Amino acid sequence: MMDKLKKIMLLVVLTVSVTMFSQTKAEALRDAKITSKATLNMDFETVVKYTLPSVLEMMGGKDAALQVINKTFEGMKTQGFVFEKAEINKVSEIVKEQGQFRCVVEGYNQMKMGDQRISSKSYLLGIFNDIDKHWWFIEAKQLKNKALTAKVLPNFETQLDIPEDDMKIEELKK
Repeated sequence: MMDKLKKIMLLVVLTVSVTMFSQTKAEALRDAKITSKATLNMDFETVVKYTLPSVLEMMGGKDAALQVINKTFEGMKTQGFVFEKAEINKVSEIVKEQGQFRCVVEGYNQMKMGDQRISSKSYLLGIFNDIDKHWWFIEAKQLKNKALTAKVLPNFETQLDIPEDDMKIEELKK
């Protein structure tokens, strides 16, 4: 009887664990899509909400970060940049490292500038915010800069595979 009870409890624990991880992965995908859509719509308040707080601190706080982002996008618009697509393709498995749930998010962006189209596959590192119950993101390529990483994620180590970004530029026919 006790053996059967242990098996049932183990099954319940495994089911709950799998459900939590799949739900968390689904939430990572949802939050990454919200952030991507916000970028496309120039809704920078939402973008900032899902940005790793230490990145915002390094930028001088939320208000300063919003100003920098707005200026950057206004400058891009002035130069003729047009965002055509910002999509999220997939989310890696969730891992727990250094006391954080983390994942890698693959995204695709497409922009046009003058007679060129720029498309890029890029990656975000997602870190679950267990206080507000949503994911924070940082551009994974920023983690290649050791000095920056030391500031925003001190003692950062990961077993996650973070691929290199892939960018293509094509000439548009006139």
